Amino acid sequence: MKTMINGVRFNVEKCGEGFPLLLLHGFTGAASIWKPFCPIWGKHSLLVMVDLIGHGQTDSPEMADRYDVLRAANDLKVLLDEMGIEKTDLLGYSMGGRVAITFASLYPDMVRKMVLESTTPGLKNESEKNARIQQDYNLASKIEEGGLENFIDYWESIPLFQSQLNLPAKVRGQIRNQRLQNNPVGLANSLRGMGTGAQPSWWDKLPGFDFETLMVTGTLDTKFCNIAEEMVSKLPNAAHFSIKDCGHAIHVEEPEKFGTIVSEFLSNT
Repeated sequence: MKTMINGVRFNVEKCGEGFPLLLLHGFTGAASIWKPFCPIWGKHSLLVMVDLIGHGQTDSPEMADRYDVLRAANDLKVLLDEMGIEKTDLLGYSMGGRVAITFASLYPDMVRKMVLESTTPGLKNESEKNARIQQDYNLASKIEEGGLENFIDYWESIPLFQSQLNLPAKVRGQIRNQRLQNNPVGLANSLRGMGTGAQPSWWDKLPGFDFETLMVTGTLDTKFCNIAEEMVSKLPNAAHFSIKDCGHAIHVEEPEKFGTIVSEFLSNT
């Protein structure tokens, strides 16, 4: 369905029945990445799959400040309010995980459980933030100057996604085709407005999260395994599940394991 939220037309997909589960994809992703999980998660959850601003079939405004992560979280609150959802489970991957943490920081009473796949609450000091902002602005310029296809070629080659080279060619092709459906304006502005450097650091909010949180990482993704361990040490009710010989995108590399882990976590009351 299409719905207008704060002046931006969002694409939202739904499937399944049960307690709401809001699903948030990563950078260059889309709501469609979650559809393969409808048969398993849809048995116990109403999946609400959103194309985040600048991605998929959701609008891509020209102004980068519209992509601010605080505004992105508010967009989701408005969506849930419109759907009559007072409390939800959250699942966010990478960029979507940062949006999920932001949402939970702003609206903690709306969260029942949260699953975070390969993500971070942000950067802790200004020098790190400034360096990352510059890096993200450079990537945004790369999209605008070199075109979307050239950028996707580059994005697929970075070390973060090296383990995906082991996936079948058909699967890699599907991922690439989905990425190429995005609007270059939306991707560039997502980097500027919603990048890791641009967002607030939420580390100090973690001790106040009284809901269950599950961190999921792949053992090959050492950076995010370490971040997950540090997050678990600060969260009052959290666990970390690391999947062997898997990289950043567990839902792509080990979908059956990921689906089962998430299903068990959400179903366990």
